[in-house]
Amino acid sequence: MRKAMAEAPVGDDVFGEDPTVNLLQQRVAELLGKPSALFVPTGVMANQVAIKTQTQPGDEVIVEQDSHIFHYETAAPSMLSGVQLHVIQGHRGVLRAEQLAPSVRPPAYYMPRTALICLENTHNRAGGAIYPLDEIKRVRDFAKAVGIKMHLDGARLWNAWVATGIHPREYAQYFDSVSVCFSKGLGAPVGSALVGSEEFIQRARRFRKIFGGGMRQAGIIAAGALYALENHVVRLHEDHDKARVLAAEIAKNPRLTVDLASVQTNMVIIDIGRTGKSTTDALALLHSKRVLLTDASYTSLRAVTHMDVTMEQVKAAANILANVFTD
Repeated sequence: MRKAMAEAPVGDDVFGEDPTVNLLQQRVAELLGKPSALFVPTGVMANQVAIKTQTQPGDEVIVEQDSHIFHYETAAPSMLSGVQLHVIQGHRGVLRAEQLAPSVRPPAYYMPRTALICLENTHNRAGGAIYPLDEIKRVRDFAKAVGIKMHLDGARLWNAWVATGIHPREYAQYFDSVSVCFSKGLGAPVGSALVGSEEFIQRARRFRKIFGGGMRQAGIIAAGALYALENHVVRLHEDHDKARVLAAEIAKNPRLTVDLASVQTNMVIIDIGRTGKSTTDALALLHSKRVLLTDASYTSLRAVTHMDVTMEQVKAAANILANVFTD
């Protein structure tokens, strides 16, 4: 990947002249079955550009209550797009079509317009849970019937692809816009992409510039993303195997709780409520033993397996967790 980045032909991406960026955008658009794509620095920017492009100030956007857009994007929809989020509680991050109708605003002048529905696949806070394709179809049928756009936060859509065998194009066809990420599981140092119609991407490019995402010789980083896309998707099943091994070992500890059925891709959510430790104290203790996790909720931690962690290290981490949380 470093070699590909060093040797990448470059140009000025602000003017659409970077050949490596253009190639990456073409590949991603083709892979997701959309007419056009836009390379951006981060997944947050991809999601926020998608929201900005498809809403007007004063609109409302429906999201699942544990979605990345709601929890981890620093209230950006309200700051950047002037919209408010309407959150609905799902099950493992999944919103059902029948939950949506009561949340769509009637066309009264004193109410916000429901403009967009955002789904997430795989779902971060649900532990990498996969959004069932049949439910996506049902949500899309509802959204189309009432004239609401749909966006997919597909930062980890590659994991859903590998775990289910369902091609990203199959998922993407039900959305007006889709964001995907090249870091995380694919291991590139920088970059995400946003796909949609040519008109959508033309408008999105303007908002990328406004949000500070216009880049010059971006082919250097696009080459890393392109290498990751062409070489690292096929190995994601290794991360899923590691997560299942980690979860199974952790579940043997009576003071820790893991929903094994929810370990569908490369994440494990560990409930530490019975340990008597706060997540802050638990994370600090694990950090001191070189096991790096993050908090997932008030009483739970999140472990993510990836290409830089071997199976042996995963087993070692499970052993450390067992020892740290013993009576």
